[in-house]
Amino acid sequence: MKKLALLSASGAVIGSLARYLIGIEIPYSESATLPWAILLVNVIGAFAIGIIASTPRVMNDEARRHFLVTGLLGGFTTYSAFAVDLVNMNVSNASIYLAATFIAGVAATHLGSVVVKK
Repeated sequence: MKKLALLSASGAVIGSLARYLIGIEIPYSESATLPWAILLVNVIGAFAIGIIASTPRVMNDEARRHFLVTGLLGGFTTYSAFAVDLVNMNVSNASIYLAATFIAGVAATHLGSVVVKK
């Protein structure tokens, strides 16, 4: 149990740091139409989970799964920032952001799984 918790925490540190660095490179301002950094990390995370969920070597190994899925991708992607941004946007931008996140996320997950199956 402690080993899995440490693996999850280690992955989360790396994932959160990666998300933070992307946020520095693509800062969000009130004048921006969409929070591009959050959209980008969530789509990248969706693509990665498509790859990982299609990789039995990872999914069947509890330690790898905790590090990569729970930790790394859990720390990297961010539903909470997505939700806060969505609530604070005007209706038009919020609709675009919601649709873009959903459509791009599902497409990225599918693409990730297709890449592995080839």
